[in-house]
Amino acid sequence: MSVIDDIFTRSSAGLASPVQGQQNKLGQDQFLELMITQLRNQDPLKPMESGEFLSQIAQFSTVTGIKDLQSSFASLAGSIYSNQALQASGLVGRTVLVPSGHARLPAGGMLEAAVDLPAGTQDLVIGIYNGNNELVRNVHLGRQTAGVVSFAWDGADETGALAPAGVYELRAVAGGQGESRALDTLAKSRVNSVSLGGQGGGISLNLDGLGEVDFAQVREIM
Repeated sequence: MSVIDDIFTRSSAGLASPVQGQQNKLGQDQFLELMITQLRNQDPLKPMESGEFLSQIAQFSTVTGIKDLQSSFASLAGSIYSNQALQASGLVGRTVLVPSGHARLPAGGMLEAAVDLPAGTQDLVIGIYNGNNELVRNVHLGRQTAGVVSFAWDGADETGALAPAGVYELRAVAGGQGESRALDTLAKSRVNSVSLGGQGGGISLNLDGLGEVDFAQVREIM
């Protein structure tokens, strides 16, 4: 194996140590100098064939191309991340719709949420439960077609009394003709701030009453 073959193998496999990596790093001038030295010192009885010579040049070009490509991808990833951060910062103060089994009832306001309905139903009911797992109110939405069905709760319990402000659990059920299906719910919440390097190293939104939510989970911006 030639010296150039050995360096190419080390670079491709990533086996060289950081010090070795620096020692084995070749620029274009060093590569040509090494090639000339190799040609001068080749065995006269076994001269280097043109195919082998071209193969080593191709190997050097491949290693250089891979490094340039990695650098380009790193630059592109940085640009995408910066653009996402800029977009996310514009959401502060706005309301978003995200998957959640809980939603916040603000003081003197309305709890706003939605149900992700995969198929139509004759009777859609949302049960609202407090922190003690007690049913506060059943919101009956009746017959609904497939899609995202929005609803709001004014905070009144089954007796008409106003429930305290806070976070409540949502349990949506589609029924009719003896069937009952649990459904996923979506909560509407205000964006308080944006975090970089949050869950999974990405961009996260800090939502009022819901905490940290991955930016990719946002279903709708209002």
